[in-house]
Amino acid sequence: MSKIEKLLELVEAFSSGKDLSSRIGDLEAKLASKDRAEVKNLLANEGVNESTLLSAVAIKELAGQINVLIHAVGILVSLPYILEPEEKIQSLSLGAGNTGREFDLETDQRVAEFKFITWRGGSESIRQNSLFIDLFSLVEHEAHRQRYLYVVGKEEPMRFLMHRRSISSVLSKNRAVWEEFRSKHGEKHSVVSEYYNAVRHLVRIVDLKDVVPVFTKLCEP
Repeated sequence: MSKIEKLLELVEAFSSGKDLSSRIGDLEAKLASKDRAEVKNLLANEGVNESTLLSAVAIKELAGQINVLIHAVGILVSLPYILEPEEKIQSLSLGAGNTGREFDLETDQRVAEFKFITWRGGSESIRQNSLFIDLFSLVEHEAHRQRYLYVVGKEEPMRFLMHRRSISSVLSKNRAVWEEFRSKHGEKHSVVSEYYNAVRHLVRIVDLKDVVPVFTKLCEP
């Protein structure tokens, strides 16, 4: 049994076959009016101990790396489907977030950013902000190569890009990008849709569900 399987087994044992809310409710009821000695005995009988807590914390730490794993593997499994036969990779940035490289993928033919987030609809300002910054960085790139922004599901990203959310709001938490945007465009574009309509011909937004089979499977109901 692997380490993670052991951790999951300990955490699963806490629920005793019930959903977590029900299990917690049961413990709350059982512990009412108990003194210290009774609490100690009850927890021993219920199998709740320090190992449960340590296992839960360890799983939380592992879960914190899931986004990095999804970003890295998502790009890797996409490469055989998006690269042209003679296209050569120049650099990859497989880690999520700021890795020091300008783009997730650079080849002799393209520069590209990948967004593997699942859009839910409604208020998604953090996702919107990140998408806009990636779009802006691709648009402003000076190399004469094709620019691609890969997403999983285009409906919500395109809804945002055609919306009249203010650019000052989108970039309010990234002063460096906001200042760069203002230095390049001044007051010319005030809302997202104005900017996107002006630059949409420069960046191809591609739904990976249309290109990489596994993303279609992941998005099946």
